[in-house]
Amino acid sequence: MSQTMKAAVLHAVGEPLRIEQVAIPQPGPGEILIRIVACGVCHSDLHAIDGDWSALPTLPLIPGHEITGHVAAHGEGVSQPAIGTAVGMPWMYSACGTCEFCLGGMETICEHRESTGYSKQGGYAEYMVAPAAFVATIEPDVDLYALAPILCAGVTTYRGLMRSRARPGQWVAVMGIGGLGHVAVQYAIAMGLRVAAIDVADDKLELARSYGAECLINALDNPVETLRQQIPGGVHAVLVTATANAAFEQSVKMLRPGGTAVFIGLPGGDADTVRASISSISGWELSITGSNIGTRHDLNEAVLFAARGLVKAQINLERLDDINDIFARMRTGQLVGRTVLQIA
Repeated sequence: MSQTMKAAVLHAVGEPLRIEQVAIPQPGPGEILIRIVACGVCHSDLHAIDGDWSALPTLPLIPGHEITGHVAAHGEGVSQPAIGTAVGMPWMYSACGTCEFCLGGMETICEHRESTGYSKQGGYAEYMVAPAAFVATIEPDVDLYALAPILCAGVTTYRGLMRSRARPGQWVAVMGIGGLGHVAVQYAIAMGLRVAAIDVADDKLELARSYGAECLINALDNPVETLRQQIPGGVHAVLVTATANAAFEQSVKMLRPGGTAVFIGLPGGDADTVRASISSISGWELSITGSNIGTRHDLNEAVLFAARGLVKAQINLERLDDINDIFARMRTGQLVGRTVLQIA
């Protein structure tokens, strides 16, 4: 095996990625080496290279956190997953496992967690190392290209729906039918929820309709008023997967009494504050909650939905060499569905 690999590397925040030959990493104790097949391109990757968040990424950085591949080598003390097993690696690279949050089933907010493709090297490369305890095992007959987005878009929206507390037969609005939202619609339908899809692009709304969304609303046309006309009383829950600041403020106004707005999308930069009516939130007992990726338990459940064919990301396969062009199109909202890098 060659001792080097192709990778897309970020050397300075705000600069384009460089396609380079770098050393293949070696797994340490408790780690595995993954030979990468596919890596989805997430909007969070764009935030990472632009330096949009207060905690800047570790440099030099190989981004990417929607990773599927096969176990190529074991580090000390590791025997499972076996060599050759198909695995997936999500945004959550690791957590301490001993703090109050990890012990309480909330390892997503562990203060010592590490993030794939942000604080740790990610999947825009031919190989990566990962903690064996934090990968998802994938059945051998599953399409690893199609499954890659489930490692982020899937587990993130699945957890968001679970945190919304919406029950089968109730209404959930999905704001933003992009890489996250088009998957969220499918999970909601598979879980027995009724879906209202909201976006500025009619083609994305039609995509949501094809998955089973009953109510389609263009966000440029008074979305709060339109939704309340079509769904009297409002919805039981809203998942905000969009990144426009207005979507977060509008989501609260779409709720019926006792409803929950789940914030998933990340605006980045200075546009990360929202205004909401305190009296409405208190008087109607509304809830606003954040949802941050997913635990390993969430990940395994989300993967099973996809493995059974109940959820499938709309993917477009592209080359690692074209990553900067992909980001340019992402900035202008030209990507439909999920772009997946065809690594192997």
